[in-house]
Amino acid sequence: MANIVEEIKKPINSEMKLFEQKFYESMQSKVPLLDKVTRFIVTTKGKQMRPMFIFLCAKLLGEVNEKTYRGASMIELIHTATLVHDDVVDESFKRRNFFSINALWKNKIAVLVGDYLLSKSVLLSTDNKDYDLLSVISRTIREMSEGELLQLEKARKLDITEKVYYEIIRQKTATLISACCEIGVLSNNSDEILAKKMRDFGTYTGMAFQIKDDLFDYLSSNVIGKPVGIDIKEQKMTLPLIFTLKNCSENDRKYYFKTIKNYNNDKKRVKELIDFVKKSGGLEYAIGVMKDFQQKAKNILNDFPDSQAKISLNLMLDYVIERKL
Repeated sequence: MANIVEEIKKPINSEMKLFEQKFYESMQSKVPLLDKVTRFIVTTKGKQMRPMFIFLCAKLLGEVNEKTYRGASMIELIHTATLVHDDVVDESFKRRNFFSINALWKNKIAVLVGDYLLSKSVLLSTDNKDYDLLSVISRTIREMSEGELLQLEKARKLDITEKVYYEIIRQKTATLISACCEIGVLSNNSDEILAKKMRDFGTYTGMAFQIKDDLFDYLSSNVIGKPVGIDIKEQKMTLPLIFTLKNCSENDRKYYFKTIKNYNNDKKRVKELIDFVKKSGGLEYAIGVMKDFQQKAKNILNDFPDSQAKISLNLMLDYVIERKL
């Protein structure tokens, strides 16, 4: 899979290298502690899929320019801020096999660092009068917060329907990828119609990405380091589970609801539920929905003339649903 990522990066290799430097510059602070933390963030970065989306979408229309780099930095600042805050909320002490910010510097500093990164993303747009990008990132931050809160609210009652599930993952995951694709074309002065089209492309891609993530919970051989059944343990209602509970008998529904609500830490009961979801066609259904979203994204790409960027974006769409992590 690493080879696929390298293949995807081919048309934007030089831009990705320059971006690392620009991203670090966008985070710098005169406060020594902040500078120390942001240096740590840069050294523990992930695959940086989101900047890749921005640069590839920009190249669908023209060349990567300074506004594209600023847009990529804004998105990566928001993404990093949400990860830092997530680790505090989830009381997680590991991130990408490194200690998390809250593990090293405690919760108070982690929350403030997240706030600082969010403010830097907004300032980057206002300082350069990129008001179209400001509008995109403001909407993105709002939607991501709403998605998290909607999931928490629904998790209490376990009453998530398929429709609500799609709204949660659209806001929590897909909205950031859709912002990347929209920012990519806006940096090359696209009109509103094309910007909306690329926002939809990013939304469909993000939906497929999250459903793939949810499927890992049912695969005993997943290699992402995510324990099997962790979503059930955390009482997260994902698509395979929602489909299964909607289509099973009343007795089964009551029994498995009890598993999620009261026995979510019982390994035997959780394994029994996972087996039931598999037997009931929950995985096949979720895979079908994931592939539908992928196809909708591919249909949008088909409207663009052939280019290296288009080839890479198509590869990215395959990677999203075939990845092992």
